[in-house]
Amino acid sequence: MNTWQEDRPGGGGSYGRSDAAHGHGGAPAEPPLPPELNPRGASAPLAQQPPQPPRQRRGSGEDRTLVDPLGPDGRPAGQAQPQPGHGQPPYGQPQQYGQPAAQPGRPQPAGPGGQPPYGPATPGGPGAPGAPAGAARSRWPRRRKIKVAALAVVGALLVTGVSTYFWADSKLNHENVLADYPNRPAEGKGTNWLIVGSDSRQGLTDAQEDSLHTGSAQGKRSDSMMILHIGDNGNTLMSIPRDSWVTIPAHPDTSGSGKTIPAATRKINAAFNTGGGKLLVQTVEANTGLHIDHYAEIGFAGFVGIVDSAGGVDMCIDKAVSDKDSGLNLKAGCQTLTGAQSLAFVRQRHQEADQDLGRMRNQQKFLSALAKQAASPATLLNPFVFYPMVSSGLGTLIVDDDAGLTDLGSLFLAMKEVSGGQGKSITVPIGNPDFRTPTGESAVKWDPTKSKAVFDALKNDAPVPDTK
Repeated sequence: MNTWQEDRPGGGGSYGRSDAAHGHGGAPAEPPLPPELNPRGASAPLAQQPPQPPRQRRGSGEDRTLVDPLGPDGRPAGQAQPQPGHGQPPYGQPQQYGQPAAQPGRPQPAGPGGQPPYGPATPGGPGAPGAPAGAARSRWPRRRKIKVAALAVVGALLVTGVSTYFWADSKLNHENVLADYPNRPAEGKGTNWLIVGSDSRQGLTDAQEDSLHTGSAQGKRSDSMMILHIGDNGNTLMSIPRDSWVTIPAHPDTSGSGKTIPAATRKINAAFNTGGGKLLVQTVEANTGLHIDHYAEIGFAGFVGIVDSAGGVDMCIDKAVSDKDSGLNLKAGCQTLTGAQSLAFVRQRHQEADQDLGRMRNQQKFLSALAKQAASPATLLNPFVFYPMVSSGLGTLIVDDDAGLTDLGSLFLAMKEVSGGQGKSITVPIGNPDFRTPTGESAVKWDPTKSKAVFDALKNDAPVPDTK
């Protein structure tokens, strides 16, 4: 290096160059050496050296020492921080503080071992290949979390619902009570349920029989029977008096003699006592001309269990009731009835002026209130109420072979609509409520004209006429 030219203008090769050539300020660039003084020859251009900041000296004479031209921040002393657009790296590659900006045509020096001069690049750090754009992108987005959580909840509900369905369906007691027979009425429009409340004591202990005033009679008799018609012209709940004087079809002797009992005119309750639900269905169909599509029967124990599991049933009593036979003692007004009180309420008749007819009105009123409460969201969505109610109710419920939980659901919803004013609650039109039989018994005789008009309307799913 021609150190003797350091103090000459334009001498010293790159030492005579100024940062002004690169846009960093300082004095204008000095002219190059004349050709005759160029040691590389007259035709050889000066090598393009990377611009270097001028060295500064302190002191004088032989002990002058060189001063590091770089400042503490890694830039040439006196050089201001470059502004964006002046020597900054391309967009998306942030410059590290303390590292000089890369310039076109200027190679970047390597550190020891071929590493960058200011230490190795951190894997995954800002600007590194494959690095995440931000910490938030490494986690699931909020919307995805919500979707996954919603799918998990729906899946759990589906599993619970399916399990509950099969569990509840296994509780049902099926009987073949809708068997075909000669001259059976054809299917009509809509769906007809025959609902029977029996006085069966099955499932009751001796102490319960005493507390419920049910007695200890063996077998079962019908305490109430109703036809629920579900159709497009509104639902109709029609009570059939258990003392109705009707024709009971011929049927096999249930005593096992193998004989056939001929058809006879008797109280309709005798059909249930003699041949159970199967003969009762045939008797109702033969006397009404209606095709029964489904059958449901519940005894005392199931009735009480359903009411108690539902937390009681809210009822408004028109007048105070005190009945020694049923053990019922209620004040007038709105109140919540327990299972035992509810059973006594639907059974008592001696406080009613028209005896059985008054009792049927109470039964309709109570069943509508029970269906409304059992089908409410507060009951269906509360597992501490729903499961005990299903367990106690379905355990003693008898249905036909084709009836399932979905059919029972439509039954409850239809009764709920009846109680909500979207249907009718009626009784088979009565011609004589105190008809005297050949044996001197009191029975209920239907009005042949009015009752036929009601039966035809139900058969054709037409509006039911007013029978009052």
